[in-house]
Amino acid sequence: MDLGIAGRKAIVCASSRGLGRACALALAEAGCDIVINGRDDAALAETEAAIKALGGQAAIVKADISTHEGQKALLTACPSPDILVNNNGGPPRKDFRTLDREAMLQGVTQNMVTPIELIQAVIDGMAERGFGRIVNITSASVKMPIEGLDLSSGARAGLTAFLAGVCRTVASRNVTINNVLPGKFDTDRLRGGLRWAAENSGKPYDEIAAAQAAQVPANRFGNPEEFGKACAFLCSVHAGYITGQSLLIDGGLFNSAF
Repeated sequence: MDLGIAGRKAIVCASSRGLGRACALALAEAGCDIVINGRDDAALAETEAAIKALGGQAAIVKADISTHEGQKALLTACPSPDILVNNNGGPPRKDFRTLDREAMLQGVTQNMVTPIELIQAVIDGMAERGFGRIVNITSASVKMPIEGLDLSSGARAGLTAFLAGVCRTVASRNVTINNVLPGKFDTDRLRGGLRWAAENSGKPYDEIAAAQAAQVPANRFGNPEEFGKACAFLCSVHAGYITGQSLLIDGGLFNSAF
């Protein structure tokens, strides 16, 4: 399927690895010019090379997007994006009892305030040009709590609720805002969670990984490429009538009829 977005400009946050990288590659394959972001030189260079191998163009912004300086660098590299994929590292797994105010404020800044600030910066330009696609990578934990990720879940749920009204104010201008909720995907973050579970249970890592994969009706962890393709579709011309939605991609793990 031709997604109809060749030549569009896309900012993909935290895209040097994992699900952000998968989204950047899928958008590059669709013909978008990409601004990639991260803080690891080697990972950024590898992602840039992968995009170029697909025939795409990539600009690198090495920055912490939770800072005003980082956001300014992104928007300097791409002042008028057609597509914004919000993504950011989440707080590490912790017992909620150990979270102090500073840690909680940092988590909310990373996973709620930062994406809102970036949307504030780009949404009016998208509306004026008559095209905009904003996708927020949140988490399946918004719907289904995950032990130790209470702060991440709360911040991402807050983002979802905040934007539920915002998205409807720009829908008539062909600007959409949607969320993609990953379940258990084979990424560094998942592997970190498996290590955390192994350390806290005293069980071997491989045993923990096998048990968690077996919990998924698909009987496997997700491939980041699958996630990237779904994100790219939501950024396409074909998704103009989809807004304010939360697409759960979890292999059937969340057991619900609605």
